[in-house]
Amino acid sequence: MSEPVLKENKMGVMPVNKLLVSMAVPMILSMLMQAMYNIVDSIFVGRFDQNALSAVTMAFPAQSLMIAIAAGTGVGVNSLLSYSLGRKDRENANKAATHGIFLAFCAAILFLVLGLFFSEAFYRWQISAKEWSENPDACRAIIAYGKDYLGVVTMFSLGIYMQVTLERLLQSTGKTFYAMITQMTGAVINIILDYMLVFGKFGFPAMGAKGAAIATVIGQWIAMSLALVLNVLKNREISLSFKGFRVDPGVVKTIYRVGFPSIIMQAISSVVTFSLNKLLNGFSQVAVNAFGIYFKLQSFIFMPVFGLNNGMVPIIAFNYGARHKKRIFDTMKLSYLIAGSIMAIGTVIFLAFPKPLLSLFCKPEALDELARYGVPCLRLISLHFVVAAFSIITISVFQALGNGLYSMIVSICRQLVILLPVALFMGLVLKNIDLVWLSYPIAEIASASMCVFFLIRIYRKDLKHLPE
Repeated sequence: MSEPVLKENKMGVMPVNKLLVSMAVPMILSMLMQAMYNIVDSIFVGRFDQNALSAVTMAFPAQSLMIAIAAGTGVGVNSLLSYSLGRKDRENANKAATHGIFLAFCAAILFLVLGLFFSEAFYRWQISAKEWSENPDACRAIIAYGKDYLGVVTMFSLGIYMQVTLERLLQSTGKTFYAMITQMTGAVINIILDYMLVFGKFGFPAMGAKGAAIATVIGQWIAMSLALVLNVLKNREISLSFKGFRVDPGVVKTIYRVGFPSIIMQAISSVVTFSLNKLLNGFSQVAVNAFGIYFKLQSFIFMPVFGLNNGMVPIIAFNYGARHKKRIFDTMKLSYLIAGSIMAIGTVIFLAFPKPLLSLFCKPEALDELARYGVPCLRLISLHFVVAAFSIITISVFQALGNGLYSMIVSICRQLVILLPVALFMGLVLKNIDLVWLSYPIAEIASASMCVFFLIRIYRKDLKHLPE
């Protein structure tokens, strides 16, 4: 029996509990390593200089946009490739893979240009007039650190785009263990180089934020190289040959029919974070740092759920292509249970230990001021975690079933219609920063309600009549 048939049997026949665990656990572990890198990166930079931490924090919207394009394109490639393999259409699966790599190069060129010309302006837009008047030296230091940091990560972004794309190819064919190896390798290298380049250890100069950026891109490029080797040697279900390659508008359209809503969804998050940074800067730059630290810590809770998604999406997409209704629902139920449990644990940690968590990111003398903003930030925003688990899984189900438009609608309403207006009202009108944090639970409840509506709609339209 050929290897492709074996992999089809795994996706379509293996008990769902065992299959989801086998595919999701490697991705959860690799995502945890990525989250650990994000946290350690900020810990090192924060202990080097608080202005450097501000620069890294304020770069988050731009980096999120890069990840949005990489991950969104990857979602589309993943969905099309898994669906094609489920229908035994290997030629179309190969087209999905090669077009994914082509699109990664296009995105990298775009951010190379943006990094060259707009890094300084990006930081100036986020700093309020109040902060400029009260702390001009700090503002200039933040911009200097920021230009160094953002310039490096944008100009060498091919590493992250290719890494994500190549990992998605491994995930789509059930080889999540290899995807885990590439992610963990990149993350470990990042952490080691961070310590060496931020603080100037082992003969390297202390480079602060720029050192963190260099460590990041080196880790990404090494992970990219490893993922490429693993695809060529181990991923026999697809071919990465570009001989006679021509852009097929139909394939690109199919990829972005699913992936573009995901890009918009995450890009909107970048816009909202950028706007909230600007809003919080009007209270204090320390509030911006607290918000950034929240996102770093939050990633340690959310990344495992995203890893679960990466294991879940190919299973649902494959079984949707193979018309296996029961396996789709069994996968969904188990995913909801695991995600909800992870988020519940995260909520307890954020409610119980906010100040010890914050103390990791600053020198002892700066902790009290950071805790003034950070403790309520962590406690109030974390109230939405369990509800977010439902929304995250459901949005990924939409994407796996080829209904990425619903994901986009939910995200737009959550971020632009509810979250941002509520936060701006709380901050600009009521002038209460604690109420700004509560805008997250409010928006998540609305988002979950919309997910329920669309899930019922998809069931009636696409799933109800599938054979068991």
